[in-house]
Amino acid sequence: MEFRIADTFTDSLARLTGDEQKAVKTTAFDLQVNPANPGLTFHKLAKAKDKRFWSVRVSSDLRLIVHRTSASLLFCYVDHHDKAYAWAERRKLETNPTTGAAQLVEIRERVQEIVVPAYVQRPSQDPAPKRALLAHVSDEDLLGYGVPTEWLADVRLATEDTVLSLADHLPGEAAEAVLELATGGTPQKRRPMPVATDPFQHPDALRRFRVVADVDELARALEYPWERWTVFLHPAQRELVERRFGGPARIAGSAGTGKTVVALHRAAYLARANPEARVLLTTFSETLASTLRTKLVRLIGTEPRLRERIDVDPLDTVARRLHDRLLGHAEVASREVVRGLLRGASSESADQKFSLPFLVSEWVEVVDAWQLDSWELYRDVARLGRKTRLPEKQRRVLWEVFERVRSELNARKLVTQAGLYSQLAAHLTTIARPPYDFVVVDEAQDVGVAQLRFVAALGAGRPDALFFAGDLGQRIFQMPFSWRSLGVDIRGRSATLRINYRTSHQIRTQADRLLGKQVSDVDGNTEERGGTISVFNGAAPLVRVLDSVEEESKAVGRWLAERAAEGVMPGEMSVFVRSSAELPRAREAVEAAGLPVALLDEDVRTVRDRVSVGTMHLSKGLEFRAVAVMACDDEVLPLQSRIGAVTDEGDLEEVYDTERHLLYVACTRARDHLLVTGANPASEFLRDLQG
Repeated sequence: MEFRIADTFTDSLARLTGDEQKAVKTTAFDLQVNPANPGLTFHKLAKAKDKRFWSVRVSSDLRLIVHRTSASLLFCYVDHHDKAYAWAERRKLETNPTTGAAQLVEIRERVQEIVVPAYVQRPSQDPAPKRALLAHVSDEDLLGYGVPTEWLADVRLATEDTVLSLADHLPGEAAEAVLELATGGTPQKRRPMPVATDPFQHPDALRRFRVVADVDELARALEYPWERWTVFLHPAQRELVERRFGGPARIAGSAGTGKTVVALHRAAYLARANPEARVLLTTFSETLASTLRTKLVRLIGTEPRLRERIDVDPLDTVARRLHDRLLGHAEVASREVVRGLLRGASSESADQKFSLPFLVSEWVEVVDAWQLDSWELYRDVARLGRKTRLPEKQRRVLWEVFERVRSELNARKLVTQAGLYSQLAAHLTTIARPPYDFVVVDEAQDVGVAQLRFVAALGAGRPDALFFAGDLGQRIFQMPFSWRSLGVDIRGRSATLRINYRTSHQIRTQADRLLGKQVSDVDGNTEERGGTISVFNGAAPLVRVLDSVEEESKAVGRWLAERAAEGVMPGEMSVFVRSSAELPRAREAVEAAGLPVALLDEDVRTVRDRVSVGTMHLSKGLEFRAVAVMACDDEVLPLQSRIGAVTDEGDLEEVYDTERHLLYVACTRARDHLLVTGANPASEFLRDLQG
């Protein structure tokens, strides 16, 4: 007998308490081992329209809904008795007549009303009838997008007030197509499967039904049911994962559109398609690399031989390891050492008008980043993003300072991290075969100049060798610079993801208020942030300004307690603040809710039974069902110490942009629930967030 689990089952399992989940898993294991076990009680559902739906008793009140045939058993749903039966009575398993994909379809005749969400404002007088958004789309086309036959009429009558709620009743691929059509897009049609093909093998069916071969695989599938979507690959993204590229390629998309998931699958695909190849999956920090390792294990945990050929490390670690192996060990100067050398060299200068913060930023972002080793190169370099005018005379004074620093580093036999990258990049051009055949870079918007030079050398212009994933709207660490000048030209090989299946429509649209609708890189490549659609609804985000820090902690604590009462597990919740100075406020809020706390560190390891608490920078790459972003006070966000240290007008604008991006990143870690708070006077960004 073939066993499958549906995504509706894992989603419903995640909403149960810990003890209830254990009982359900025990029953599921018993069914897997022996479906005819006399200790299992099957009950045929008399009111179900699909006569193959049965219930299995888990406890006195819990019921597991299965779809049973002589050759297969599908775990569909689990809940308390009445709710489980009601779910089954409103569903049927069928094959879409056009696409050939297996679908769990909600029965239209049982849906009494499409409820208009509360966030839609009703005018005081009866409005003119709203335009049907999809009246022009034929039934044939709608069926080709996966819309079930009985929902065709409703879809064609959908208006801007009803289309989101209507989408909640449709299979995933149909909901995505309907929302894209409603926003003016043209969805990609799935090629119909041959008539004799198993409907469960259709790409749209593979996204929601999973075959489980044995008890061990079932255990893995149920271990973290709510995290299933964190490595889920949308069928529309698969083409990007498997596409052949003639050179460097980059995918973009706003938060929640699955860039990291595509990067993970791309790395796994390249390793599978090239059995002898070495693949590097990398990013700019150890924190994010740790998250990638965790997700890669979820994705290919059953393929240890594949995992052996995929290295997952931050770029700095990779560079030091390769440098030691290929060129010998190099002593890297710390930031503190470089800062001290700049201070000392500046004190020897007759003209000491430049502040230490300016010298540090000019060294890090211009001189060292671009490895400028002569006065002529420094004189002529384009200082992107920096608005302070530097006449040649002043640049000459600065170069004297930087030359002293360079001489002192050489005397101490020290190299900067950027210098190490530069040496390694130069050496890679001399060897026959690079250490990696393919490189996949996640969060590419925060990769620096020296790091990209090294990555470009690893790719060496080979087809498919370089694949980048990132969002310019989430750039929080790096000044903008030209990729083309370093030999990474993505023109004609870029794509933007627009389907958001991680963050609810309400959270996504509110967070988007923090950013513009379009963003461009230095090379003129433009990312359109409009047109993104979220495929599910959720609660409206809350933005609250409290009278005091104490009141804020109490309010956040009450909100967390309410989420816990609704069934959100502690490990599915988090609280983020701008900096470590505000962490006590976050801890106090979680403790006020009576929930256990886990402080995130650089390893970013979440704990299943504890609420994660950390800084906004550590939120990057994480996902939770419920997120509270607190301590968004004036002079905390944007951080006053950063603003006070700015000496360049261009830098000031960059500080504001990156602080705004940081709030956006933290808010978009939430899937279903978001609360943003501050103590009066609150951050100016909250006004933008509220609209």
